Order: sequence, then structure tokens, then C-alpha cells
Amino acid sequence: MILVGLTGGIGSGKSTVSLLLEGKGAIIIDADAIVREVQLPGSPVLTELAAKFGSEVLAADGSLDRQAVANIVFTDPDALKALNAIVHPAVGKEMNRRMIEQRTTDRVVILDIPLLTENPREGLQGKIVVDVPVEVQVERLVNFRGFAEEDARARISRQATREQRLETADFVIDNSGDLESLTAQIDKLWTWLVSLPQLPADYEPITPTPNAGPKSPNKNT
Repeated sequence: MILVGLTGGIGSGKSTVSLLLEGKGAIIIDADAIVREVQLPGSPVLTELAAKFGSEVLAADGSLDRQAVANIVFTDPDALKALNAIVHPAVGKEMNRRMIEQRTTDRVVILDIPLLTENPREGLQGKIVVDVPVEVQVERLVNFRGFAEEDARARISRQATREQRLETADFVIDNSGDLESLTAQIDKLWTWLVSLPQLPADYEPITPTPNAGPKSPNKNT
């Protein structure tokens, strides 16, 4: 198994990069998708969230009202810490399970983690950063995802800075251009990925300890 992290700020187009890598044959372990899975109705995580934050975080159909949770934790560091303490262990356990499934294969495994810079993970063979200028992030969030500009800038400001992400990058994807430009970069990235050494078959994933930095229950990229 070749194990590499993938990250990028909100609005960077990281999900598009994941899809293109999946098309190359990579196994994508998507942290955001796993967050949604562990919070499904009937799950222990959702039960614990409702007990902690009240029934107002539940939608009429019994699912998690993500916006209601975001409204609670966005400006309350203690509530955010409590949220992370409930959600992160379950997400980490499931991510590790999926990595262990692949460790005796020769596949390229991509950990798609929006907040990888804020919460570094040991044991990776490289880190890919999807990079765009802040103004491009804002434009995409406003035009394609319906954010108010003020909200878009606030969410960007609560993540690692562009400079912080680039400082720790082993491979940078510039996603400010068109799909043709992105596809050409993915080809080069794939060549680099498959050149990396395989991890030992008994590799044991290490679950990172989340810091107290700001996080949102909503999808970040």
C-alpha cells in the first residue's frame, strides 16, 4: 500500500481531484463521507450528539441537522471541542479500518482530509495540497455553493492559511485553471504517486489527536 494525504481549503476543488485520482485507480478514504456515515440515524454518534446538544440538532426525519450543529459550534470553542470529542474517535476508527483493509495490497490509498494541515497525521508517504488563491475560493463558494460572501470569508479564515498548507506540501495541484490544466497535473501526480515505496504489510495506522482549532460539521471542500 502507498498511503498519501490529500487536503485543500474550502472551495479549492479537492473533491474533483479525488474523483480524478479514483479514476486512475486510487482508493479514496474520504473523511467527510465517513463523518456523514457515522452520524446516520440510529448511530451511537448521533445519539450522543442529541444527548449533548439537544433535540434541536435533529431534523424532522431523525437525521442530523448539520446547519443547526454548525450554528451552535461555529462561535463556541467549548461546544466545538465537545463535538470533536464525540465525532473524531468514530471517524478515526473507521478510517483505520479501511486503511488496514488495503495494507496488504499494492494500491495507492488517498486519505482525503480537509483539515490535514490543522491535524497532521503520522505515517503518510506524502501530502498533496490542492491550491487556489483565496479570492477564487470566495468566488466559488458564492457562485456555486450559495454562500454569502461574509460567510465564505469567515469559513476560510477559520481554516489553515494557504501559506500554512503549502509549507508542508510534497506535491501541489494548482486548481485555479480549467479542467484540461487540472487533468494534466493529475497525470504528473499519478506518476509521482506510483513511484513511492510500498508500506510494509503489517503497517499500523496512527490516529491523530485533534487539536483545539476550529472545525465545522459541514463539508469543507
